[in-house]
Amino acid sequence: MFIYPENWNSLSPDEKMQARFDHWLSGAGNKFGNDEAEKRYRRRVQRLIDVINLKKPDRVPCVPQVDAYQAEYSGMPYGEFLYDFEKTEKAVIKFHKDFQPDYNMAMIAPGKMFERLDMKTYRWPGAGLPMDSKSYQMLESEYMKADEYDELIANPEGYFMRTYLSRAFGALQGMSMIPSLYYAMEFPMVPMLMGMFAVPPVREAIQALMDAGQITGEMMGTMGRINAEVIGNMGIPSMMGGFYKVPFDIIGDTLRGTDGIMMDIYRRPEKVLEACERLIPIAIQIAVQGVNMSGVPLAMGVLHKGDDTFMSDAQFRKFYWPHWEKVMLGIINEGIVPVQFVEGRYNTRLDVIAEAGLPEKKMIWWFDQTDMAEVKKKLGSFSCIAGNIPTSMFLTSTPQEIKDYSRNLIEKVGKDGGFFIAPGADIDMATPENIHAFIDGAREYGKY
Repeated sequence: MFIYPENWNSLSPDEKMQARFDHWLSGAGNKFGNDEAEKRYRRRVQRLIDVINLKKPDRVPCVPQVDAYQAEYSGMPYGEFLYDFEKTEKAVIKFHKDFQPDYNMAMIAPGKMFERLDMKTYRWPGAGLPMDSKSYQMLESEYMKADEYDELIANPEGYFMRTYLSRAFGALQGMSMIPSLYYAMEFPMVPMLMGMFAVPPVREAIQALMDAGQITGEMMGTMGRINAEVIGNMGIPSMMGGFYKVPFDIIGDTLRGTDGIMMDIYRRPEKVLEACERLIPIAIQIAVQGVNMSGVPLAMGVLHKGDDTFMSDAQFRKFYWPHWEKVMLGIINEGIVPVQFVEGRYNTRLDVIAEAGLPEKKMIWWFDQTDMAEVKKKLGSFSCIAGNIPTSMFLTSTPQEIKDYSRNLIEKVGKDGGFFIAPGADIDMATPENIHAFIDGAREYGKY
């Protein structure tokens, strides 16, 4: 956990970022099993800090972002990985012990917690999908109705608490009955607030939240044991800091769905823009809270509807980019490195990003299917870039093909520093030989 120093508000963004880097590099909060593990940890953290600063460390960092493959490698269905924390712990530790990646991006999605809340927004292995499925399915719907923009704009947090939660989680329908917490401002009004907590649907929703919290506490205990082994004894630092979402994606993914937001940008464009503007400080707040809790100064934004194939360039410039840019700058102002995980293709968006005058050495652009030569040309002078080995190669290619692809990518865009090599998305299916080839190839060809 990162604790603000007393003079925090007087620090510049550069000073704040350095304070967060120093905290991360120190390994504060981690108990190292031996001196060598601590040295490996510091070396790996410094390597990533160097590429963020567009420097050349001893070699190109390598980030094998895996999720379901950890379960497959341990011989279990992914559904068991989501539901049985003891097996999850063993699988994650086994993967990191056997492959020794540079960084740990382990994240547990607790199936039992989602099930207790009766989450409607996804299907996952063990709930709507077979236990041996490799991933999730997002279930978009109009969790916010087209005529509710004003409610969202007036009070986003209240809207999420009462309206969104009651629609997106079957066990939380009682949240719609919770009155405004502003009733707590004067003692004659407090009983009016507290009285609603005696209503059975509200009590049932609160019990569901308490039960979900208990399950999450068990998950956090598992993550603590994983970190003690992976960080403390192996010296593999975590890259999982905080998260954020672009305001347009908050509306388009979470609230209105693809069909809804596509109609809205034609039928009520001004409301979409007003809502996006209103959500900017909330997106920043979410990133800051996550980073402060983890102590890792990276906030990942997973980008969806800004893809080349989703909207025109004019629509991107109007609806997507302006609010996203403000979120990134707000995160940077808090001393945090925004990590843009650019899903899909951004070949037609690179000029917008390059022309924006974004601050140097303050962010990471991690690409999925975008032309990395163009990325290097247009963004490499001011920002760390990363990516973009196709995830299909980890299952269908030979180890030598993986190594050759890595070598070509490093030589094309990584030879001047400011780059780390990574898959374009989560690795859910692979062969052990290809994972080894990816890591070994980066270490062999990534030396400066």
